Amino acid sequence: MSSRASLQDWSFSAVIAGFVAVLVGYTSSAAIVFQAAASAGASGEQIGGWFSMLGLGMGVTSIGLSLYYRTPVVTAWSTPGAALLVTSLPGTSINDAIGVFVFASGLIFLCGVTGLFARLMHYIPQALSAAMLGGILLRFGLEAFTSLQSNLLLAGSMCLVYLLARRFFSRFAVILALCTGLAIAAWQGSIAFHGQSLHFAAPTLITPHFSWATLVGIGVPFFVVTMASQNAPGIATLHASGYRLPVSPLIAVTALLALLLAPFGVFSVCIAAITAAICMGEDVHPDPGKRYTAAVAAGGFYLLAGLMGGSIGTLFTALPAALIHTIAGLALLGTFSGSLYRALSEEKQRDAAVITFLITASGVQLFGVGSAFWGLIGGVITHCILGFPGKTQTQNQGTQR
Repeated sequence: MSSRASLQDWSFSAVIAGFVAVLVGYTSSAAIVFQAAASAGASGEQIGGWFSMLGLGMGVTSIGLSLYYRTPVVTAWSTPGAALLVTSLPGTSINDAIGVFVFASGLIFLCGVTGLFARLMHYIPQALSAAMLGGILLRFGLEAFTSLQSNLLLAGSMCLVYLLARRFFSRFAVILALCTGLAIAAWQGSIAFHGQSLHFAAPTLITPHFSWATLVGIGVPFFVVTMASQNAPGIATLHASGYRLPVSPLIAVTALLALLLAPFGVFSVCIAAITAAICMGEDVHPDPGKRYTAAVAAGGFYLLAGLMGGSIGTLFTALPAALIHTIAGLALLGTFSGSLYRALSEEKQRDAAVITFLITASGVQLFGVGSAFWGLIGGVITHCILGFPGKTQTQNQGTQR
């Protein structure tokens, strides 16, 4: 396929859609990525470097894949994966965190080149992966409202604006809530840059370290969450919009770039879902074959955001904790409710899903391995025991026949 975009395919609405997609992606989850990097022990300058390389990775893949396939392929970091890292990385060295990134990206790459993606996801019931994600996200939902205790005006105003915007301007709810929080924080004088200037943050190479406890306890759940809650919805979004692309190459290319950039703090590069949908609507272009330009534009804005990585890191370092916790919780509210719905919608898997959710949310650590892994293990064991046909059930089936 040709890799050159025709100038006639471009439109102002496509450029705007690409800008909105990147804006929504950053405003809705950059705070979560910041918390994940801070949980790994990264310094403010290192966090800026992580944002720089993430912007580069997402920009290159969005532009390259969209031009090659002439399809709006938007990539993104794994927001559910970042949420898992926030809850799992505290107490882990930054070198071990980089080891987790390398390990998980390597597994995803193998799934892409071998075609194991669909088959692997088949062995893990959707209800259990959704319940594990719900257990991970519970903390964010709670912190969004416990922030009311520390700063009622800030957190309360953000929640109110979010709800009103959900009613009238759903797509911009998180952006408006963030703007409200920034305005109130500035009015309260709680934004402290401490003389820091806006700048480009050069990425720093961090040597990965591998230990079985972090790879099993964090790496495996991170891999499962990224595949089931980010890549799978991203592929589904493409298919639902009528773009039937080969799945394995998309997974392999994005994972390979993430693997190469992991030592610089790139924890994931995945197929986007929500932000990708912004680039696939009729308002982008009446011709579905020309909507890829919106994704190319998004890639350009990703690259621009990468150049401002130091500014993004500086911004979140200067913001009050109540604002970061509130915007993260609000941004993940839809993901949390969706995960609970998927976890509990299948009656036969409901008990296993509840056990997965509770173990994951408990934060229990066994043998140095985190709760997300044990939640998944507990759910699988419960699913196998309760789902195995018993004597009575077998007899009943025989009688019905």
